[in-house]
Amino acid sequence: MEETIIPYELPEVENHSFFFIDQCVDVRIEAGLHRHEAWELYYVMRGRGTRTAGDTLQPFREGDVVLIPPDMHHHWEYDPSSADERGCIRYLMVAFGHGFVKRCIEVFPELRNRLAGVVFPTVALKFGAESSRVIFRVLSGLGGLDELGWLCEMLRLLPVIFRAADCSFAGHPVRIERDVRRMQQVSAYVMAHYIHPIRLDDIAAEVGMNRSAFCTWFRDCKGMTFRQFVTQYRLRTACELLLHSQKSVSEICYLAGFNDVPHFVRVFTKEKGLSPGRYRKGGVVAGNL
Repeated sequence: MEETIIPYELPEVENHSFFFIDQCVDVRIEAGLHRHEAWELYYVMRGRGTRTAGDTLQPFREGDVVLIPPDMHHHWEYDPSSADERGCIRYLMVAFGHGFVKRCIEVFPELRNRLAGVVFPTVALKFGAESSRVIFRVLSGLGGLDELGWLCEMLRLLPVIFRAADCSFAGHPVRIERDVRRMQQVSAYVMAHYIHPIRLDDIAAEVGMNRSAFCTWFRDCKGMTFRQFVTQYRLRTACELLLHSQKSVSEICYLAGFNDVPHFVRVFTKEKGLSPGRYRKGGVVAGNL
């Protein structure tokens, strides 16, 4: 099912110009799909998985640095097998309103000169190796500073993130409501039919498109093929059954929509890094998706 986008207000906005956190959290309780009225700069310290940013789904890994623009919905879905021995992942994150950037430019001519002519991005950006090293150096050093020190480092950081030349695309805002409605139709159809084979012609007809147009549209929206999307949904279903039922792996294979046990085991092991049986034995440590 398409997730609900949760509006999220950053804490302590009345007493702070921006928000910084060095977060080590259980992978099972990391935030779901959400949005907020702030720029978000996010550095992955521990873990890997799949990132949703606007209309785009991309894999991420340790060392990745991404800038999410204000009001873009996003979600970092960590693979439980990438957590540490406590089941935790870790990231550094700083979030700041665009008003903070504007005020700094107005007050400090030095910063205004550095950002002269800059065009603020409306898409999510992933930073290259050089910028990532600089960003990591600044963010990792914030923990040893007081709040005034944080502010000084932020003034150094703003030109880096808004003038970086080694960025790549990581997500567009969801452009039109029609795409959202179509994706909701797709998700509902998959939920109702995943246990059986799903033909591309059938799902395309469900949203009023031909097969070719649907395949192109879906890949543009989700960053993956429809087949990959269905497989991910079936794997999530299989994981839930493994953790919360006593059914055998063979039974779960068919209940999750796979029609061949060896194929199911191969796909599951490749995607999750361990076999269905080992995933079940891991219980809470292996955890949810």
